[in-house]
Amino acid sequence: MASLHSGEWRDICDKFTTAQQLNESQTDPETDPFRSKYNARELLREIYRSLKSFEAADGEEDSGGESGEQRPTEEPLDGQKEDSSGPSISGDSADGLRAAKLGAVEYYLGVNHIDTEELSAGQEHLMNCLKQLERCSVSSQNVSLCIHVRNQLGILWAGRDETEMAQGYLETAESIYQCYMKEDGTPPTDMTEYFTTEENMLTHQERTKRFGLAFTHTMYYLAQVYKSLGQTERAATYCHTTLQRQLQLNQFNPMEWALNAASLSQYYITRGHYMEGRHCLAAATVVSDLAGEVPSEAAAQESEAESERREQLRQKRAEIGRCWIKYCLNLLQDAKKQLEDNIGELDTDRQDELKRARRREEEEEEKGRKSALLFGSDDTFDSIASAEEKVLCFCPLDYTEARSVYLVGQNYVIQAKEYFQMDGYVTDHIEILQDHSALFRALTFFEEDLERRCKIHKRRIDLLEPICNELNSKYYLLIRRQLMFELAETYNEMMDLKLTLANRQADTQSLDSHTIKKSNSLCTASAKYFQMFLDSLCSPDGKFPEHLEEEVLRPALVARFRVARLHSRLISSSPQVQLVNLNKSLENYKYVVQYCEAHPEATSAVETELELSTEMAGLLPLKINRLKARMASNN
Repeated sequence: MASLHSGEWRDICDKFTTAQQLNESQTDPETDPFRSKYNARELLREIYRSLKSFEAADGEEDSGGESGEQRPTEEPLDGQKEDSSGPSISGDSADGLRAAKLGAVEYYLGVNHIDTEELSAGQEHLMNCLKQLERCSVSSQNVSLCIHVRNQLGILWAGRDETEMAQGYLETAESIYQCYMKEDGTPPTDMTEYFTTEENMLTHQERTKRFGLAFTHTMYYLAQVYKSLGQTERAATYCHTTLQRQLQLNQFNPMEWALNAASLSQYYITRGHYMEGRHCLAAATVVSDLAGEVPSEAAAQESEAESERREQLRQKRAEIGRCWIKYCLNLLQDAKKQLEDNIGELDTDRQDELKRARRREEEEEEKGRKSALLFGSDDTFDSIASAEEKVLCFCPLDYTEARSVYLVGQNYVIQAKEYFQMDGYVTDHIEILQDHSALFRALTFFEEDLERRCKIHKRRIDLLEPICNELNSKYYLLIRRQLMFELAETYNEMMDLKLTLANRQADTQSLDSHTIKKSNSLCTASAKYFQMFLDSLCSPDGKFPEHLEEEVLRPALVARFRVARLHSRLISSSPQVQLVNLNKSLENYKYVVQYCEAHPEATSAVETELELSTEMAGLLPLKINRLKARMASNN
């Protein structure tokens, strides 16, 4: 082959450099979007022919097909060799280097064809590259190419929804990297160096960075593959590794990295791994700040680029904020599950037990952090640790701790609503309001003062009621149903609290008119929203469905049960009004019983409600008859 110092070789190197520049060109006209890539392709073919002619001149035998022609190839899974005897050429030898150079041209032609949407031709060139490499042992001269070509084949097959094929190539790439780093570990030759003059060779530091980045891409693609295969835990591990490697190599877009880290946090949160989830979110917050300040409205109006940047930064930071909201909400809800007794109240014995265990957990935290894969570089590690300290990663055990979590969540609610406003983001805005309401509700569990609990629930109503009444059911029916049901439950909880307070008062004195009026008002409001929910299920002619669809089955039957209960809780001194309320209550209890009798499959959805409805459907007629008798005797 021609000397590295010869004019012919320098000509090849110049052609390669030009081809690379053409492949990356962004100046092609819309009418001919691939012009530069087609020109790059011709240069690569010329390089391939030159390499083959050098090989022939050196007396070498033809070691592969011709890149300019389309050649059929078989598609064995990666790791299966056509020649069972294994590699016949040392990767470090001159022949191994020749094979690597030919393979590299095939690789670049493959990527070129894929970029121009000629996938079959691209696949063929990549397979030709793989065949060249399979003749040689893995060495520092070809290991980078070995990984790159398998990464590209993995992407190609994943794009065709052939996930297992993609998995085979990518896992082989991972194995090659790990074996090389264990057995050799020296910075390997980069593919671009095959066609670089000696004075332009890369430094060891740059080689290490590029090789590490290739493997980072392998990790990233494997994360996507495992996610597609439903292997969520494995996908999360690979995603975490990818993000950490990107930070270490300083190869990342701050906002994209931050959003990926925030998204990863949601996986950890749903599995109760709050320390890892918090770490991801703290890192996302810190790294997102590296993107700089949000341009002002004035700057956005003067520049399209600044306008786009303003939009991107505001949106992605709001999305990260929403991930923080979910973190706080899930932490509070999980704490409630740990601390509640069988009637949903705070179990103080359990609370004391968990507080005693807390000290042991804190001691274990540091050990856990040392074994966990932490994000951060020299520039960001301290900032990430500082951001973590602002919120708990253990379930709160009392009101003070719960409130501190709530306040963090509320802060991100305010931030998220600044971007996701009703005007333009109706669904997102309402989801944020619903999360805010859920934060309030979770906080009430820790509040021992019943009057203060009522006030917190009132804030939930103030959040949701105006929106519910403003929404058009024609366009937002499902959202309105959610809001109706939540408002009905919130009024119901307030009524229960008021009656509990009233019953305490009744130990020493009778209920006053104000208490009765307030209780009845809450009871009526709850029943109204439950009935609005039920009415929303009716046909246009106002007929309630004979068969309830699965997605509304439980809510509809629970709403009927609650309406029945609410009518029986209304307080009135008038026997006539009492009779009307009891009859309405009986009617709804009977509906739950009769529907489940007609549709036995519905029983499992409302077992508790059905049991109570059956009992009340038997008891209420007796109560109604006694009331009627008393009314008759009074007349």
